[in-house]
Amino acid sequence: MLKDKKTPLFILAPMDDVTDTVFRQVVASCAPPDLCFSEFVNVDGLMSRGRSRLIHKLDWRPIEAPLVAHIWGLNPDNFYKIADQIASGEMARELGLNKNYVGIDLNMGCPSKQVIKTGACSGLINDQDLAKEIIAATKQGASNRIPVSVKTRIGFNSIDESWTQFLFNQDLSMLSVHLRTTKEMSLVEAHLDELKRIKAERDSISPATLLIANGDIKDRIAGQKIIDKYGIDGVMIGRGIFNDPYAFSGNSPWPEFSRQQKIDLFIKHIKLIAGWQPDPDRSVKRLNKYAKIYINGFDGAKELREQIAAANKISELLAILG
Repeated sequence: MLKDKKTPLFILAPMDDVTDTVFRQVVASCAPPDLCFSEFVNVDGLMSRGRSRLIHKLDWRPIEAPLVAHIWGLNPDNFYKIADQIASGEMARELGLNKNYVGIDLNMGCPSKQVIKTGACSGLINDQDLAKEIIAATKQGASNRIPVSVKTRIGFNSIDESWTQFLFNQDLSMLSVHLRTTKEMSLVEAHLDELKRIKAERDSISPATLLIANGDIKDRIAGQKIIDKYGIDGVMIGRGIFNDPYAFSGNSPWPEFSRQQKIDLFIKHIKLIAGWQPDPDRSVKRLNKYAKIYINGFDGAKELREQIAAANKISELLAILG
């Protein structure tokens, strides 16, 4: 369970359409995080006829670090139902899994304009009444069988101290804070200095809530410095993993990797996709985003990525990579 994990925690941040089970398996095989979050999964979609098109986002494999189910939406009743399905193990059984998730996390931080215009995710910063209802419904559905946490930002248009104070008053197991506002997206440096205030709020209002920092944390070494400086319980690494699949290592070998070693790791990723997806050729274009991780930092990398981008089948990709 999440509450039994030792701190500090080094967590792979949820990134939609990126941190699926395959990528998490690759990261875990390089240098495993203490926790992983699933991709964003919409509870309203899971409770609709579209469930079959979404549920794969909650799939995972034993090699991965313990997984927290990361959910979003607008309907509190659907949060209640999905939380019950997750906590009871029903969701895991539906996916054919023999282990359950270690927590449920509520997405109140995604800044996507398409999402926030509906009032969901970080749009909830502007509607504390609905946010409170969603948290309560999720906790009721989980019924103390599995911990409930929130991932959020430090405000919507500007830094909003009342928002983090409100969240600490909800008796959460963990609060992960991306240290930018919704408006700022990722266009400015993270406001690390806000951690001093946020930690003081946590210590005063809800000392048992784990406090996790997110935003511009590139690797374990950088994360440990932040943990030590501010006395928090852990960090999330997001985009830093794109620069180094070994970001969770305290001594990454990635800078010394040869061209062939990087290509071999990409081949591993491709083969995992082929073994997971019912129609893996449909994932070929999606693999372009991952090519930027592996096919980088050596002579001819740009040209090789261009060849990869032109491929239409897994077999073509593998032939290009040799």
